[in-house]
Amino acid sequence: MDSNLGLPKIVVIGGGTGLSVMLRGLKKKPLDITAIVTVADDGGSSGILRSELQIPPPGDIRNVITALADAEPILSQVLSHRFTSGTGLAGHSVGNLILAAMTDITGDFVTGVKELSRVLAVRGRVLPASGQAIVLKAEMEDGSIIVGESQIPKVGKKIKKVFIEKSEVTPLQEAIEAIKEADAILIGPGSLYTSIIPNLLVPQIADTIDQSSAVKIYVSNVMTQPGETDNYTVNDHLQAIYQHIGHHFFDYVIVNNEDIPSHVQQKYAEKGAIPVKVDLDEIMKNGFEVISDNLVLYRTYLRHDAEKLSMHIYRLVERGMLRKR
Repeated sequence: MDSNLGLPKIVVIGGGTGLSVMLRGLKKKPLDITAIVTVADDGGSSGILRSELQIPPPGDIRNVITALADAEPILSQVLSHRFTSGTGLAGHSVGNLILAAMTDITGDFVTGVKELSRVLAVRGRVLPASGQAIVLKAEMEDGSIIVGESQIPKVGKKIKKVFIEKSEVTPLQEAIEAIKEADAILIGPGSLYTSIIPNLLVPQIADTIDQSSAVKIYVSNVMTQPGETDNYTVNDHLQAIYQHIGHHFFDYVIVNNEDIPSHVQQKYAEKGAIPVKVDLDEIMKNGFEVISDNLVLYRTYLRHDAEKLSMHIYRLVERGMLRKR
């Protein structure tokens, strides 16, 4: 019997570290989670496996599986372990290699993801946005075109828009069905142009979200991303999504309202990142309801407080369920 029967269905869309951190908190809530994950990555271990084996990049998927797995901590460590030496092995993570092996064994990337999820007792479902790898391209403000997700933040130019060749990409039908059945749809946190928007560019995904009666939530990044969202405010992030897909579909925007300590800001400033300014008036002018709280933890890097963030998300899901009744 499905233990998720009767639980609110939440679809979480994104990629990167921020999504994984958040999912670690959400999996403790009574929710039926489906994570729809970007397949645009073309750098590092993922890029090598994508190129050599002709499979979608496994890195973001592996991070999300690890976050949602009900597995021993040591097993999570093994999946995330990255070899630092060895000809052909250096740079690869064990989890990426296992996903590549699962794809080889099952004959299909999506089936490989499902099988690994089953073995690791994942709480929910992990689905790639598409069964194919996506080639992400960016048009910069000066008119130049950059090809490849990993290259876009490196060129040091302002991004005008990102795009994919839609004729080459089909959405995963299960992902579309999950969005249709969702009680809540959650987007972010994550790299705006290289993790979040690529999912929304996959045919049918943005339109299906727009047509859904689910409560729709955007979780804002805490810091800007060098080469991608330099000096962006929260509203700048929201407007970039709107300009790419033509829909203002969020009901709620969750933001951090705590000042970042100066010593932490200094560390990020060395890499060209600053706190994302919460321009409350602009956000509310566009009809979004803002939920703000102290949502950060200070470790080696800033991270969202997964427990506090998931509490706010769960309350909004409950509110949305009541509204539907």
